[in-house]
Amino acid sequence: MGLVKISEPMHENLRVASGALSRSINAQAEHWMRIGMLCELHPELRYGDLCRLLVQDELKLNAQVLELDRKESA
Repeated sequence: MGLVKISEPMHENLRVASGALSRSINAQAEHWMRIGMLCELHPELRYGDLCRLLVQDELKLNAQVLELDRKESA
């Protein structure tokens, strides 16, 4: 984990967005960074498509964790 310096106006934008979307400021910043990274990697995709990719990745990760739990229980 590291620190990232951001401008005061961007911090204020994060504060407002995090409150509106019920996220911590750090979670909102991470969301925007993930979306921005995906936009650069996949400029042909729309915002909804990028969010769908994030949800699919999260589902795969959870499935992997569930599979590990099953293996450990056996």
